[in-house]
Amino acid sequence: MSTAVIVDALRTPSGRGKPGGALSGEHPVDLLGTVLATLVARNDLDPALIDDVIAGCLSQIGEQSVNIARNAALAAGFPFSVPGTTIDRQCGSSQQAAAFAAQGVIAGAYDVVIACGVELMSKNPINSATLGLDNWGPMVRSRFPDGLVGQGISAELIAARWNLSREALDEFAARSHRLAAATSFESEIMPVGDFEADETIRPGTTAEGLASLKPAFEDAALGHRFPEIDWRITAGNSSPLTDGASAVLIMSEEKANHLGLRPRARFHSSVVVGSDPIEMLTGILPATHKILDRSGFSIDDFDTVEINEAFASVPLAWQHEFEIDHNRLNPRGGAIALGHALGSSGTRILTSMVNQLELSGGRYGLQVMCEGAGMANATIIERL
Repeated sequence: MSTAVIVDALRTPSGRGKPGGALSGEHPVDLLGTVLATLVARNDLDPALIDDVIAGCLSQIGEQSVNIARNAALAAGFPFSVPGTTIDRQCGSSQQAAAFAAQGVIAGAYDVVIACGVELMSKNPINSATLGLDNWGPMVRSRFPDGLVGQGISAELIAARWNLSREALDEFAARSHRLAAATSFESEIMPVGDFEADETIRPGTTAEGLASLKPAFEDAALGHRFPEIDWRITAGNSSPLTDGASAVLIMSEEKANHLGLRPRARFHSSVVVGSDPIEMLTGILPATHKILDRSGFSIDDFDTVEINEAFASVPLAWQHEFEIDHNRLNPRGGAIALGHALGSSGTRILTSMVNQLELSGGRYGLQVMCEGAGMANATIIERL
């Protein structure tokens, strides 16, 4: 079988996902298309060699609808022969895109493929695709007669189950900003016009300052249904609405060598799991156990671990179960500081993890992403 390698990885800066944010005036097709074109150009790659473009995008409506992967490939100026497909694995969409791309290379279906993702939440806020609609349907609702809940409530349930205090959540959030502010992301960021740095990082964030924020998801009716909730998830210890795009150039190792391109990392293992759709965000735990079992690794084998910071309660619950050295968990900060542009987050995190392994001299990295409706992806890469 072929070995799937990462030749390059690139992302835009993270923009605030609201009107007036640095990327809010961009068209998502153009934003992703520019990342694709830049990725190919800086590797002097003939785009006619690309077998497929696989893009993650969660809100596939409006400007993000009708297969944004194909539209972005056309925007990038790629030959008409380059196809594209768009997938929705919720927050893990582009991590799943990378897994599908690597699997295609390993199986011999691809020689060169781009995994990528995009989300402009300033134009397409979370749940905008389902406003006024019943996206579950009567059969799902009959299976959950008490009703399904949003991710904010799931984050609260996790905080309650693991007895995570408001102080611990706020300190983790402040840590994310502190680490991100101390990191240079220049090597992985493609400027968009004059916009060159993440707009979502707040260097002066402190746990004491975050303590003044009110809970964001408090609901008296849900409090009766879930009496264990103590309402401690706030805008400050959650990931912000974000705009962004990212892409990873993936090849067979043989093709990279033939083209004279240096592989930066290789894909070692990947898994995806389903989990309880009410608690929803705890799929990271069985996903981690599954990939450890499949790969033969122990948690101590990883030089860096990226657990997506959708909410501070998610990585803290993961750390409670796996007890990794605190310094190896999200060492560059995470989505609380760097933003969570939904469909782009998987390849954004993968980009950051490749750069972190190179900077630190580490060998193995683990990336785990929680996802809506109770799913999770996990990926192991090896720096080369």
